[in-house]
Amino acid sequence: MSVASSFLIGLPGSGKSTVGRQLARRLSLPFFDSDHVIEQRLGCSIREFFEREGEERFRDLEVAVIDELTGGAASVVSTGGGAVLRSENRRHLHDRGTVFYLKSTPEEVFRRLRHDRNRPLLQVEDPLQRLRDLFEVRDPLYREVAHFVIETGRPSVATLVNMIVMQLELGGMTPALRKSGTEPTQP
Repeated sequence: MSVASSFLIGLPGSGKSTVGRQLARRLSLPFFDSDHVIEQRLGCSIREFFEREGEERFRDLEVAVIDELTGGAASVVSTGGGAVLRSENRRHLHDRGTVFYLKSTPEEVFRRLRHDRNRPLLQVEDPLQRLRDLFEVRDPLYREVAHFVIETGRPSVATLVNMIVMQLELGGMTPALRKSGTEPTQP
């Protein structure tokens, strides 16, 4: 059995990139942040692109990047918070790896992001209300695509990574089970 890809979804600021980097290190897999890949290709920030081209054009580009990242060799991928808005992204994520929804409340995210000026969807008069609105729309989509929901409230990043690794090991999706000799044998 080979190691499967792991994909992290959730609201902006839920810890996808931070957890993803550490998870990739732990699993000895490459790490990709879909937003960073998009920015590298654009040669500008997502915020600048949003202002210039609009959200729809950004989502079109995001679909192509998610398709590419989920269709390659095993890796850990953190997605942008709105990646689940497009049905093709939800399908690719769900069908091509194990999806972990890092579930944070809008209030938790607001505490983390209240000074962040680089997230285009939060550059509004009432960012907490904006996060509540995003959560209301996106939470059902995150749940639809996720294989596992991980509450991010209090645990440290290391604890969140351990929780994800445990789920992967229980599902036989990491080499840890093979090394321990507990992988089922073929008849």
